[in-house]
Amino acid sequence: MHKIPVTVVTGFLGAGKTTLIRHLLQNNQGRRIAVMVNEFGEVGIDGDLLRTCQVCEEEEDADQNILELTNGCLCCTVQEEFLPTMQKLLQRRDQIDCIVIETSGLALPKPLIQAFRWPEIRTGATVDGVITVVDCDAIASGTLVGDLDALESQRQADDSLDHETPIEELFEDQLACADLVLLTKADCVEPKDQERVQHWLRQELPDGVKVLPCHAGHVSPDLLLGFNAAVEDHLDSRPSHHDHEEEHDHDDDINAIQVIVDQEFDSNALLTKLQALVKTHEIYRIKGFVAVPQKPMRLVIHGVGQRFDSFYDRPWQLQEARQTKLVFIGENLSQLDIETALLQPTAELCLQQ
Repeated sequence: MHKIPVTVVTGFLGAGKTTLIRHLLQNNQGRRIAVMVNEFGEVGIDGDLLRTCQVCEEEEDADQNILELTNGCLCCTVQEEFLPTMQKLLQRRDQIDCIVIETSGLALPKPLIQAFRWPEIRTGATVDGVITVVDCDAIASGTLVGDLDALESQRQADDSLDHETPIEELFEDQLACADLVLLTKADCVEPKDQERVQHWLRQELPDGVKVLPCHAGHVSPDLLLGFNAAVEDHLDSRPSHHDHEEEHDHDDDINAIQVIVDQEFDSNALLTKLQALVKTHEIYRIKGFVAVPQKPMRLVIHGVGQRFDSFYDRPWQLQEARQTKLVFIGENLSQLDIETALLQPTAELCLQQ
């Protein structure tokens, strides 16, 4: 039987991976797509977003098709959960046209792809291509990788930097592994800044890898699927900072804090509080669902740095608890500090149910 093509979607925190996959599922053009979501933190925010897209609500077995791993970085836990998950999918190969894997924003893509060399997987699946999602607005402002001009000057002066931060190494590894780079939030920057970002990216990318600006994940499935790259067979051409290491460890100081409360929040006041938290804590990403007073729909919040996006995705279900669920991803975050700052009973911030 033919191998199931697998598309790996990687990218930094908040770049827009889930938005891209939601659009793909809603415009699947008849393809039967299984989605595997890797979450950092115990609350499956992204998995829930994917389950509630229009297509998945119509699927009788949506929960079986969307397989969510919630115990940390996929490349670190691949032997514990990835193999049995893939074996389960391969047993249903007659019901699946392709698989999409959304990696954690903290995951290196190459160790995941190497797993497709394992005998238990190699005969049934192949990595069709790697899509790297890049936040144009964040890069233009230096939020994730620092000042672009300074970084480019530094690289020109020394091609073998010895003091790169883990985040910089991760970003470079994601670019080096890409078959296509999607540039999201390009509409948030001036045309000259977008061109500057694209120019810099082209210098960092392997020859032939294209950069495609996109808005709200609106990309044709024909562009995302069907690369036929068999990436696992050509990994030597995709260098990584960790190629000569037996194993890699993510920064142990990076952690996830989850806050789940039976409490409603005024959306504007909550955003003000979250922005204040970002200023006083090393918070890289905030995401989750919010119960808003007098609103029948739940509010989805995504935050990276001082930029926050929010939208109402669906009505609260009749038997569903109107809970606010937020995940904070950052460095040395304290559960007590985050909860205390967020949940202090001020009239401006929140309204008790």
